[in-house]
Amino acid sequence: MTHEMGFRLSKQRKVILEELQKVKSHPTADEVYDMVRKIIPRISLGTVYRNLEFLSSKGLVLKLGGPGEQKRFDGFPEPHPHIRCAVCTAVVDVECDISVPEIPQSATHGYKVLNTNVEFVGICPQCQAKQQ
Repeated sequence: MTHEMGFRLSKQRKVILEELQKVKSHPTADEVYDMVRKIIPRISLGTVYRNLEFLSSKGLVLKLGGPGEQKRFDGFPEPHPHIRCAVCTAVVDVECDISVPEIPQSATHGYKVLNTNVEFVGICPQCQAKQQ
C-alpha cells in the first residue's frame, strides 16, 4: 500500500492511523497521544504531532479546524460533512445524504484544490445544557 504512495508506514504511523480509525470522536493530537501511548508507552507527544501532520499531508487522515483553533483528526479521509460545537470544539460526522460540493475549475481562481471540507457550526447538547 505505502510502497505505491512513495513513503514508508512506520510502526508509529501505523499505530497512530489504526487508533484514529477506531474512533469517531475526531480527537485532538493530545487525545491521539493518550490512545497511542497505551500501545507504544515511550512515544513522545512531538512524534504524534509530526506523524499526524505527515498522515494528513499524505491524505490518510483529515485535519479539521480553522486558523487558531485546536486541530482535530479524522481517520476517514474521504470528504464528508462535519458539525462542530462553537463552544467546546467537539466535532461529529453529519450522518445524512449531503453531497460534498465540487468547485468547477473555472471558479478556482487558479487554485489547485487539495481538499474539500463541509462543516456546520452549532452548539452541542452538552454545552447547551451548561448555558441554561
